Amino acid sequence: MPQSPHGVNYSSHRPVVMGRRGMVCSGNSLASQAGVSILQRGGNAVDASVAVAAALNVVEPLMSGIGGDGFIMVYSKKDDRLKVVNGTGAAPHAASRERYLPSGIPLKGILSVSTPGLLMAWTEAHSRYGVLKLEEVLEPAIQLADEGFPVSHTVAASIADDSLLCEFPTSKAIFTRDGRPLRPGEILRQRDLAETFRAVAREGAAVFYEGQIARSVVRFVEEQGGLLSMKDLAGFRVRWQEPISTTYRGYTVYEAPPNSSGHVLLQELNLVEGFDLKSLGCNTAESVHLMVEAKKLAFADREAYLADPEFVDVPIPGLLSKEYARERAAAIDPERAAALVLAGDPWRRQPEGSRAPQPVKRVGSPQEDTTCFVVVDRWGNAVSQLQSLQSAFGSSIVAGDTGILLNNRMSYWHLEEDHVDCLQPGKRVRHTMNPVMVFDEGGGSRELKLALGTPGADTQVQTNLQVISHVLDFGMTVAEAVEAPRWRHTQDSTESTYPHTCEDELHMEGRFPEETRRGLEDKGHRLNVLDDWGAMGSEMMIQVDPVEGAFHGGADPRRDGYAASW
Repeated sequence: MPQSPHGVNYSSHRPVVMGRRGMVCSGNSLASQAGVSILQRGGNAVDASVAVAAALNVVEPLMSGIGGDGFIMVYSKKDDRLKVVNGTGAAPHAASRERYLPSGIPLKGILSVSTPGLLMAWTEAHSRYGVLKLEEVLEPAIQLADEGFPVSHTVAASIADDSLLCEFPTSKAIFTRDGRPLRPGEILRQRDLAETFRAVAREGAAVFYEGQIARSVVRFVEEQGGLLSMKDLAGFRVRWQEPISTTYRGYTVYEAPPNSSGHVLLQELNLVEGFDLKSLGCNTAESVHLMVEAKKLAFADREAYLADPEFVDVPIPGLLSKEYARERAAAIDPERAAALVLAGDPWRRQPEGSRAPQPVKRVGSPQEDTTCFVVVDRWGNAVSQLQSLQSAFGSSIVAGDTGILLNNRMSYWHLEEDHVDCLQPGKRVRHTMNPVMVFDEGGGSRELKLALGTPGADTQVQTNLQVISHVLDFGMTVAEAVEAPRWRHTQDSTESTYPHTCEDELHMEGRFPEETRRGLEDKGHRLNVLDDWGAMGSEMMIQVDPVEGAFHGGADPRRDGYAASW
C-alpha cells in the first residue's frame, strides 16, 4: 500500500468517490452539488450538465461563462450515439488581420473579445436531450448568483492577480469591495448575472443573441471601442458534429473534431501505442521521454494543418491513420530528445478523392483558464464538457449591467498571412478544448469506460494522454490518475496564445523522482522543475464499472474540483 491515505497501487490523497445513480465531477463543489440535485429531481446527464455549467459561471467566474465558448460531448445511451456540440464563436466581422497588425493582438481588454457561443450550446443540447424545463436546471445557478457564495482561496488569488478586473468600473463593482479584491471567505454576489439567467430561463438563448441582452452587450462593446456587433450575435449558430476517434490498447477513444485540437490527443495515443509503456514503468525517464516526443510530433502537425474546417481542409483521416502513426513514430529516438520537429505528410494517407492539400507552414524548433466537468446518469447517458473565457476572467471586462464577463478569445489568432490559422472575419479560431470519452466496443456492444477532460490550454491534450495511460496501461484508480505527478512540454511557435512563442522546455512537477528527472536531462530535455502540485491542468474523470453498474469519480485537487455522487 502506498504511503498516502487513499492509495491502492499508487499514491492518492483523496478517495475514489463511488455511486450508482449518477455522478458529477467538476471544478467546484457547489457546482457538483447543483448537478447532483438535478439528477435527484429526475433530470438526465444533459440536464445536470447545464446546471453544472451555469453554476460554474457563477462560482468559478475566472474559468468560464456565457460570455465565452465551449464544446459539449454527449453520449445518448438509448440511441447509442455520440455527438459534439461546438459552441465556439467566430471572429467578429470587423476583426480583420489588418486591424490588429500595427500593435498585435491584446491579451486583455475590449479588443480581445470574440463572438460568445457557449449559451447556445447549452440550450441546443438541452432542447435535444434534456427532460426537465430550462428554468429548473438554471435554478441552482440563479440562487448562487443572487444570494452569493464564499469565495475560495483559488478564486480570491485570481481576482487579486488581475489588475484590470479590479480597476474596470463594471468588473470592480462585482469582484472588489471598494477597490479591494475580495478575500477568501467573503461573499461574492452577482445579481445582474442572476437577472440575465432569469431572462434566459424565460426566453431561451434568443434573448442573448437577438433580444435585450444582445442589444445591451453590443451597446456596451461599441461604447468601449470593441468590434462585436448585432450581426455577429444574431448570425451565430452552434455546430452539431460527429466525434473523431482512434483505438488504444483495445479501447475506442472519442474526441471533438476540428476546430478542436482533439486530433492531437488521438495522434499521441497512436504514436505511443507502438511502445510497451508498461514495461518501461510509470513516470520513468523512458516512458515520459516517449510521450514527450510523441507530443512534439503531434503538435507540429497541429501547427501545419488545424484550423476552421469551413475555411481549410483538415486531413483528419490521414492524421489518425495507424500507418501514418507508424511512419511518424519511427522518428522517435528512445535515447535522445528531438531539437527540431517538422510536420509530417498525412495527405498520403487520406482516402482517395480528398481535396488537394493546403500549404504547410513548417514548424521549427499566458496560460488558458478553462473548466471541465463530466456527468453520468443512471440511464447510462454521459457528458464531457469544456467551457472557457480563454485566460483568467477573459477580457476582465463585465458587459455593463448584464453581469457577463466577456471572453478574450481573439488572443488565440495568428496574424501571419501564410498560417493555416490566420485571422479572418467569420472564421473560428483553433481551440485547445477537447472533451474525451473512452469506450469498450468489444463483444458487439459499446460500453462507456471513461469520461474525462481538463482545462489548461495546450496542457490539455498532454494531461489527457498521461491520465489515460495511467488508467489503461498502469491500472491506476481515477483518483490516483488525476493526482499523479504531471509534465507539460512547451514548444516554440506552437503555443496557442499570441504571439505563440515560448521556451522549449519540459515542465515537471516536483514529485517526479530524481532518477526520472536526471534520466530526462541525460536524454537532452531542458527541465523546469515546478512545485509539487504545479497546476498542470485540473483533470476530471469518471470510470464506469459495467459489471456492477457503479461509477468511480476522481476530481483534481490542484484547483477546487470535487466529485459528487448519488
